[in-house]
Amino acid sequence: MGTTVSRSTDSGHGGSYREGGAQLFVSLKMENFRIEGDLVPHVYGSVPIIGSWDPSKALSMERELASMWELSFVVPPDHETLDFKFLLKPKYGATRCVVEEGPNRLLTGGLLEGDARAALFKLTEEEEVLECQVFIKADIVSPLDLAASWRAYQENLQPSRVRGIPDVSINAAPDGAVEDESGTHLELDLEHYIIPAPSASGTSYLANRTETPKALFQIGNPWKSEVPFSNTENSNSSINGNSFTIDIASYIKESEVDQTRLVPPPTMVESKSVGTFSSLQNKEGQKGLFVDRGVGSPRLVKSASASSLTTNLNLDNEAKTMPEAAGAVAAAAVADRMHAPKEDRRLAIVLVGLPARGKTFTAAKLTRYLRWLGHETKHFNVGKYRRLKHGTNQSADFFRADNPEGMEARDEVAALAMEDMLAWMHDGGKVGIFDATNSTRKRRTMLMKMAEGKCKVIFLETICNDERIIERNVRLKIQQSPDYAEEPDYEAGLRDFKERLVNYEKVYEPVQEGSYIKMIDMVSGQGGQLQVNNISGFLPGRIVFFLVNTHLTPRPILLTRHGESLHNVRGRIGGDTVLSEAGELYSKKLANFIEKRLKSEKTASIWTSTLQRTILTASPIVGFPKIQWRALDEINSGVCDGMTYEEIKKNMPEEYESRKKDKLRYRYPRGESYLDVIQRLEPVIIELERQRAPVVVISHQAVLRALYAYFADRPLREVPEIEVPLHTIIEIQMGVTGVEEKRYKLMDSTVPH
Repeated sequence: MGTTVSRSTDSGHGGSYREGGAQLFVSLKMENFRIEGDLVPHVYGSVPIIGSWDPSKALSMERELASMWELSFVVPPDHETLDFKFLLKPKYGATRCVVEEGPNRLLTGGLLEGDARAALFKLTEEEEVLECQVFIKADIVSPLDLAASWRAYQENLQPSRVRGIPDVSINAAPDGAVEDESGTHLELDLEHYIIPAPSASGTSYLANRTETPKALFQIGNPWKSEVPFSNTENSNSSINGNSFTIDIASYIKESEVDQTRLVPPPTMVESKSVGTFSSLQNKEGQKGLFVDRGVGSPRLVKSASASSLTTNLNLDNEAKTMPEAAGAVAAAAVADRMHAPKEDRRLAIVLVGLPARGKTFTAAKLTRYLRWLGHETKHFNVGKYRRLKHGTNQSADFFRADNPEGMEARDEVAALAMEDMLAWMHDGGKVGIFDATNSTRKRRTMLMKMAEGKCKVIFLETICNDERIIERNVRLKIQQSPDYAEEPDYEAGLRDFKERLVNYEKVYEPVQEGSYIKMIDMVSGQGGQLQVNNISGFLPGRIVFFLVNTHLTPRPILLTRHGESLHNVRGRIGGDTVLSEAGELYSKKLANFIEKRLKSEKTASIWTSTLQRTILTASPIVGFPKIQWRALDEINSGVCDGMTYEEIKKNMPEEYESRKKDKLRYRYPRGESYLDVIQRLEPVIIELERQRAPVVVISHQAVLRALYAYFADRPLREVPEIEVPLHTIIEIQMGVTGVEEKRYKLMDSTVPH
C-alpha cells in the first residue's frame, strides 16, 4: 500500500494556476478493509483544513464505499501549503484518538512534498500496525465552474439543519463491480428460499374484505328510510369557484425516463386555462435531493432557471403564493390556504363511477392508508349489502333504470349501507369510505341528505376512457366477483356484465355538485388528471396528495433488515455499529439475490437509512442507484441507546414496565415511539406508492414493521409485534389485484433480534 497523488491542470506552467482566480480543489481519500468498530478516519491540521492541531476539532471523513473514506475542500488563493495528518477517532465517546505515525504531510501548489507513503496507525502497543492506502488528488477549477457547483449544491444537495446529515441522498449507480465473492452465490433457484408468510396473501375479491353489514341483521328493526326517493335535486348543491385540475402527465413522463430518481410532488403553475394547473418539472439534471425536514421526506427543489411560482385562483381577487409541498402534511396546508379553515368533522368519501373503473381498488388503498395513519376508517361496499339481501344471481335487467323493483332494491341497500356508516361514525368512527356506483344525481342527493349535519361528504369519482383497461377490469370482475361465482359459462357472464354496464351508462351523470375529487384516466398510471373542487381541511388535503401519487402499475417492493450488526450480537439496541461476519455474508448473499430477482428489470433503486449497517449491507449491490433516507433510520431509543433490555430493566425499571404495557405508544426518554416512526415514514409511503419501478428497502426492525403494516393492512396495535427476522426478504407485489406477499430466507441468524 502507499499514497497516490495526482494533479490536474489546464495550464502547463507550474504555479500559474492562480491566474484568473482559479481555485485548487483537493480530495483526500483513505482505504482499508480492516478498520472496525466505531473508528472513523479524520483529518486535522493547519489553515485552511481546520486551523487547529486539536484532535477534538478534526474533520470527519465521509464513507464513500465499504472500505473508502473521503474528504474534499477548496484551497483559498492565499494558502499555497497544506499541513495536515490523518487520525482515527471514535464516532461516539471520548476514548483516545490514534494519530498516524510519521511526519506531517505537506501539499504545496497541489503537489505532495517528500515521499508518498501510506497512513500507519498503531492501535495498541501489542497489536500490529494498521496500514491504510491514501489517495490525494488536486484539481484546478475555474471560478465559474466552482460557482456552478456551489449553486447546484445549494439547490439540490442542501444538508439537513436537524442533525447535520442528509435526510435523503442519492448516489448514481456505480460503473464498476465489486470483487468476486466466492462462496456467497445462491446456487439454487430463488423459489427454494421461500418460507411461509405470517398472514394470508391479500388477493381475494376486494369487496369481500369490506365492512360486514349490520343493518341487515338487526332483529325487529325493519329498514325504513327517512329520505323519500324522488327526482327532487338539491338546489343548494353547486360548483363554487374554488376548483382546479392537476395534470400529472409530465410528472409520470419524467418518472418513466428515470424512475430511480426521487421526484417530489409537482409544483403547480397557472396555465392558459383559468383554474387549471399542470405540473412543472425540473428539467435540469439533479444528482441528488437533500431535505431539511425532520421527517426526511422529499421536498420541492426549484431549478436555477425557474422563477418564483405563484397561482391565480381568483380567490379574494388576490394572487396567492403556492407553498412548497414537503410531503402530504404540507399538501394539506396547501388545501387550507386555498380554500377554508380546517374541518374537524367526520368525513364520508363517497365513490362515484361506472362499474369496472377501479372504484373498489381505490377505496381499499385509501382505507389502508388512512388506517395506517391512525384515522379510524372503514370501507362500506354497497354491492356486498346487495348480495346479502337479494342474492348473487341478479341479471343485467336488475340494473336497468326502467326497472322500478330493481331501482328500489338498489336504493334500499344503499341507504342501509349509509345508515350503518353513519351509526359507526356516531360511535366514534372518523372516515367512512362509501363504495358504490352512485352514478345518478338523485342517488347522490339522497346520500347527502342522509349525511346532513352528521358528516362532511366528499365525492370521489373515477373515470376511465381506456377501453383496454376497462376490458381487463371487466374480465377480472367475471373471474373474481361473487355475482358470477355460480355462472359456469364465462362468456355468458361476460355478456351479462357488459349489458349491466350499458344500463349504467344510459343514466350516468358525472359529479358536478358539492365537494368532489375526480380521477380521470389515472388507473393506468401513465398520466391523467386529478380535478379538485371545494376541498378544504387537513385530512382532505392528505387524501388529495395520496391520490395524486397512487397508481396500479405492478411492481415489487422488497423489504429487508440490514445484515446482523455487532449490536445485534451483543443484544444492544440502537447505535451505529458495523456488520458482524454473518452480516457481511448476508450482504453478499443479498447482492446475489437482487441480481437474480431484478435481472429482467430495466430500472430499480436501493433505499437505505443513513446508518452504516444498512449502507454496508447495500454496498455489494451494483448496477442500481442507492438512496439514503434519514426517515428510514431505526427508532430513536433516546437515553437507552446502546443498552440491552436487561440493563434497561435493571437501571430503569419504570421505563421497562411502561414499554412492556404499551409498545405502540411508549416513547423512549428523549427518543421516539412506534407512532412517531409511523409519522415520519408517511413521505416514504407516498414515494413508494409513486414509484413505478422495483424498490429494495434495507432498513431496521421497527421501521420495517411499520412499513409492512401499511402494505399488509395490519392494525396499528399489532405493529410492535410483527415478525421481521434478520436475513429474510419480504417481497410485496403491488398490482391491480391487490397486494401479494412472499418471504425469502437466505440464511439463518444466530441472534434473536
